[in-house]
Amino acid sequence: MERAHTINPLAKRETHDQRSMMAYKILTILSWLLVLILSFFYSFNAPAGKHKGNYARRSIWSQNKHNPTPFSLNPFITDVYWIVLLILQVGYVWHLFSKNTAYVNAAANVGSHFIVNNILQSAFLLCWVHSRFWIAELMLVLNFVNLTALYFRHSTTPRFVHIPVVSGPMAWTFVAILWDGAAMVGAHSLPARILANVAIWSILLYGVFFLVAFKDYTIGFELTILTASLAVHQLDLKFIAFQWIFAFVIMSVLFVATMLISIPGIFGKELTIRRDGDVVDRDRERQPLLEDE
Repeated sequence: MERAHTINPLAKRETHDQRSMMAYKILTILSWLLVLILSFFYSFNAPAGKHKGNYARRSIWSQNKHNPTPFSLNPFITDVYWIVLLILQVGYVWHLFSKNTAYVNAAANVGSHFIVNNILQSAFLLCWVHSRFWIAELMLVLNFVNLTALYFRHSTTPRFVHIPVVSGPMAWTFVAILWDGAAMVGAHSLPARILANVAIWSILLYGVFFLVAFKDYTIGFELTILTASLAVHQLDLKFIAFQWIFAFVIMSVLFVATMLISIPGIFGKELTIRRDGDVVDRDRERQPLLEDE
């Protein structure tokens, strides 16, 4: 068991040897650059080569425009989300080179998951622009499993790690599964739109779970932004429809709930709802966002 823990790249450690740290630094930078380059290039350009049947090659947002579904996203809002996320990830990478041992260990402990996330996100982008939606969905589901495991294994990471590496990518991946899934099945028929009207509420349930169970207001803010992207684009696509109305309602509820959780935490007070006589573990209440030292 001890040897398995030693060779397991996903294991949580108090310290990391020089060889593993060098590997984390190199692979983290290379995989992050891969996501950055692919995201930037395919935002404006389609893949080179001829179209092959149903597998048309388009840029990221041309694909979004060519496949209008109940989960199509607004390009501007989504791009802003990703630009901010990528900038925050630069801060995370910088902590791998910090002279503060605690910062280095906190960053390195999630390094393997972050590298896997970058590889799977890159694979998703390549599949998306080549219209390989089924494979793209598989990449997203695998990444969702990776990020969910990361969240529960390292739920008390400092904010400089939690936002760019854990909650930010996980919120995106959850919404992207719906985005790509709708394009994958061609959600244009009435039954498909009704199903989409139901499926959109999963975003609210997902966000509320983390707000209530972990008081994680970061994922609340992130899902609010992504739901706003969905709402704006759906309103632009079809005015007489339920999808954009539901999206705005979900966005509003998530925003209010997130503010109720975040404001007390920011000012050093906790908003805890409990019945008289209930005993709530204090450490449980404070997860996952208090270890910022």
